[in-house]
Amino acid sequence: FIGVVIGVPLGIAMAWFKPVDYFVTPLFDLLRPVPGIAWLPVMIVLFGIGLLSKAMVIFLSAFIACVINSYSGIKHTKPVHLWVGLFKIAIPTALPMIFTGLKVALGASWNALIAAELLAATKGLGFMINQARGIYRPDIILVGMITVGITGAVLGWIIERIQRIFIKQE
Repeated sequence: FIGVVIGVPLGIAMAWFKPVDYFVTPLFDLLRPVPGIAWLPVMIVLFGIGLLSKAMVIFLSAFIACVINSYSGIKHTKPVHLWVGLFKIAIPTALPMIFTGLKVALGASWNALIAAELLAATKGLGFMINQARGIYRPDIILVGMITVGITGAVLGWIIERIQRIFIKQE
């Protein structure tokens, strides 16, 4: 959620204001290619094994997807619409891209969470799957994987419902 709250406005600001774009884009271009899960060792060193390190990896995964899609959505809006009205025309025009970013962020965040739990956690679905692997229990592994899939599908469904509220489909 924090990745969305910070990422979407930053992407819009980067696309709307040239000075922000010139300053932030080079920094962002250094962060963008690094997969969220690759940050896990750094977060473990900084915050230890626990909730905060997982939360930071999830934040980065969501943040990057939201910035990219918000930025693209505003950049693909006609320039005249940007100057006529950012909040009345440009952002509503960019909403499909922004919601695509939310969906990508959800997937990236969910993957980062499970991967972080697989690698460095003491509880959670990823931890459960990893423990079951260690004791040769494919039944528990499959239950964990099915739970991951169902939870991801439900979260995706929730984003779809929210999107239908904000974007009027033809």
